[in-house]
Amino acid sequence: MHNFEFVKPSSIADAVKALAAEGAQPLSGGQTLLPTMKQRLAAPEVLVSLTGIAEMQGVCMGEGGLHVGAATPHAVVAREAAPSYPALAALAGGIGDPAVRNRGTIGGSVANNDPAACYPAAVLASGATVVTDRRRIAADDYFQGMFTTALEEGEFITQVIFPVPQAAAYVKFNQPASRFALTAVFVARFADGVRVAVTGASNNGVFRWEEAEAALSADFSTAAISGLSVSDADMISDLHGSAAYRANLVKVLTGRAVNAAH
Repeated sequence: MHNFEFVKPSSIADAVKALAAEGAQPLSGGQTLLPTMKQRLAAPEVLVSLTGIAEMQGVCMGEGGLHVGAATPHAVVAREAAPSYPALAALAGGIGDPAVRNRGTIGGSVANNDPAACYPAAVLASGATVVTDRRRIAADDYFQGMFTTALEEGEFITQVIFPVPQAAAYVKFNQPASRFALTAVFVARFADGVRVAVTGASNNGVFRWEEAEAALSADFSTAAISGLSVSDADMISDLHGSAAYRANLVKVLTGRAVNAAH
């Protein structure tokens, strides 16, 4: 690991100032950044920790839905979101292991946008709003491909606002070693329709299965998607599963999520 300076601001305003320094990079839970630095694949000159900012922590109901501070660890989301958004809480409680859940944060996960991460599916299926130090970004505009988001240089997430659906469920097919999603599906039913988000399957990262959304909005049952299929053209193919296997998992897990949401 290369030498670096460490800064831990106590406010968003101070974090903005610290990140204006040349070579500065935000640090949230560090579950991806620190291993990358240890392998000398990243060498920020200044690490600006966001975990000491009180206004970026915690879970509460507010305008627009459930507000989750970006520096909130997964374990806290799992505990505090349970009364108002059980599907989101269950997702958070199934991330990694206890060490990861107590250190990793929702903001770090959403900012990194790993193609197999869990939170992006919840954000996209919920139609959430990603709030940064500069603006608000709708979920449909935020995710732009594998490890790619709408965040600009130096911009960081301060909170995520989740509209709470009438019913929802997240079903994940785990990679046993990492507990990342080999494929996972988040289904959220709102008064005006159903949203279905898939993670772990596509080379383009998290995506919405719009054909299933239309079918489930008309009939929220597994029968509604029985005649549908998912193309494997853009699916990940690796030692854990072929593209065709992942495409089939999308349909299977969507059906399970619908049943769980009921």
